[in-house]
Amino acid sequence: MRIRPYEPRDRADVVDICIRTGDNGQDATGLHSSDALLADIYALPYVNHEPGLAFVVDNGERAVGYILGAADTRAFAEWFSSEWWPTVAGKYSSDGELERSIIASAENPERMLIAAVDEYPAHLHIDLLPEAQGQGLGRQLIETMAAALAERGIPGLHLVVGSGNTNAQAFYRRVGFTELASDAGGIAMGIKLA
Repeated sequence: MRIRPYEPRDRADVVDICIRTGDNGQDATGLHSSDALLADIYALPYVNHEPGLAFVVDNGERAVGYILGAADTRAFAEWFSSEWWPTVAGKYSSDGELERSIIASAENPERMLIAAVDEYPAHLHIDLLPEAQGQGLGRQLIETMAAALAERGIPGLHLVVGSGNTNAQAFYRRVGFTELASDAGGIAMGIKLA
């Protein structure tokens, strides 16, 4: 398996990976009225807005993992709110409490702005299918993203991980992230870049 830059041909794989890891690292297939909801919020906006900060793990046949990011979270949140979400929101109904919660989150660009956003302006999403886990590829993806952001002069990188996703929390700590803040929904973690 190798890490390479995202290419447009990876789009369907990115959607699949997002769905199959969208429930705190577990398969979210069938949890929402449309499986594409999670990808339209947490994956596709990134490959559309900043494809230069998208990298995939390629198993020789397809992408089986990715890291996606935005160098400037404030600018990304504004773009997401004004340009991206209005083009996809109409596909989704708010038929249920979980669905309403996810849609309400997507409609609020402030959700992306952690208190330390100026110190850690970039953010990421990373997901690996089970076949790509436990091989050091997650660490390599983080290092790849950190290097790309450092080349741009970005001082810090953050992410938010679900409160219940303890495996991911432990992984982020192992690769150098520290806790910045937490609430009932998740933990914001950040890392300084060279």
